[in-house]
Amino acid sequence: MTRFFATVAALSMVAITPAFAHGPEEAVATYPPEAPYQKVSDLVALPDFLPGMGELYVNPETLPAGPFVAYDHDGQLVSSTYMIPTAAMNPEMSFDNLAVPTVLVDHTDIYYNAGHPGVEEPHIHIVLWAVSPEDEARVAE
Repeated sequence: MTRFFATVAALSMVAITPAFAHGPEEAVATYPPEAPYQKVSDLVALPDFLPGMGELYVNPETLPAGPFVAYDHDGQLVSSTYMIPTAAMNPEMSFDNLAVPTVLVDHTDIYYNAGHPGVEEPHIHIVLWAVSPEDEARVAE
């Protein structure tokens, strides 16, 4: 579990990795994001827009961890989410060099999810919000 918290701390500090041709923020700066991102609702049975999360895109090669990038109804980037399977959370767990698609992180939320299409097993959502808690309302409905 200690390694899990170290991973969360590293994500919260926004350690940028060179996983994108133009840089992470450029790949997701426009809506829809550039390849290799794909619309999650085109990959699995989920609605185009998830209340509380937004419209999600992911590079399928990074599953299950992600990052999943989310946009509001106006196509503005609001967050990046990592989905870490709870079964992977043990002393040997390691998710190294997870790309952070945006430099701007306002705050981080971490919560449990019992599973859903695309990431069926129970997992933890680590959400790096690019907007304030007040602006999260942009994806509430």
